Amino acid sequence: MTSFYESAAAITGENRIKTKEPLNRYTTFRIGGKADFIAEPEKPEQIAELADLCKKEKVPFFIMGNGSNLLVSDDGYRGMIIHIADGMSRITVEGTRITAQAGASLIKTAVTAKQHGLTGMEFASGIPGSVGGAVYMNAGAYGGEMKHIITSVKVLDRDGQIYEIAGADMEFGYRHSKAEQDGLVVLEAVIELQTGDMDKIDEEMKRLAEARISKQPLEYPSAGSTFKRPEGYFAGKLIMDAGLRGYTVGGAQVSEKHCGFVVNKGGATAADVMQLVDDVKKKVKDSSGVDLELEIKTLGAF
Repeated sequence: MTSFYESAAAITGENRIKTKEPLNRYTTFRIGGKADFIAEPEKPEQIAELADLCKKEKVPFFIMGNGSNLLVSDDGYRGMIIHIADGMSRITVEGTRITAQAGASLIKTAVTAKQHGLTGMEFASGIPGSVGGAVYMNAGAYGGEMKHIITSVKVLDRDGQIYEIAGADMEFGYRHSKAEQDGLVVLEAVIELQTGDMDKIDEEMKRLAEARISKQPLEYPSAGSTFKRPEGYFAGKLIMDAGLRGYTVGGAQVSEKHCGFVVNKGGATAADVMQLVDDVKKKVKDSSGVDLELEIKTLGAF
């Protein structure tokens, strides 16, 4: 009888599947226990086949991009991580249109746009996620969002069908999209930009990079903004006003530079982060009456 591992390896090739793999290597938080299996497909069809195999064998699975918005449990993940990464990271440019596979780095895509004299993607030049994750979450910064530049998205649905959705039909909202709502896997995105001046694009990207460096705790591992922005407020200010700047649990800390970030000061566990998050939520609720909601996603048992 063929084992689950053998069946998965037959889809991706044995060199693209690992077992008992520590997930702290795959998240920007540098936190997380081991996954039973992790596969890195090179084609959309392989993602569909792996998902189908997992369903048939009743093995839980999770689609992971750059792991930049993810907190993985210390116990890891009982199932298969389908990691959309280098194997699916092709970026092509045609006129003012960029087609980027889901595993492409968002930063690299923005730099590619600049190299071709295309403007409109400068806002994304410092966001450390993948194109797939950015579309899924409608990532944004400094007034720009993915919804402003997406023309169409190629997706894989729960029935294993691959098709395209127009950008206008992606139901983009604040850190939300149709992909997130309907459990669709983003495979590829078509981005429409405008012709611009390469030097001006470069200047703007440098300006945003400096703003990011001065305001964000980039010197420590984190998963970006920890909490969603509450209506009418800023999470970081609420946390600061509650007296929580630098608040620490184990190796996890409310950043002293920007209170909206929880950082890994060294050796932080997922349990440390969750305890800190719970403490912050409670204290902010007590001091301002506002309920903070997590922006980062969690994976595994908590």
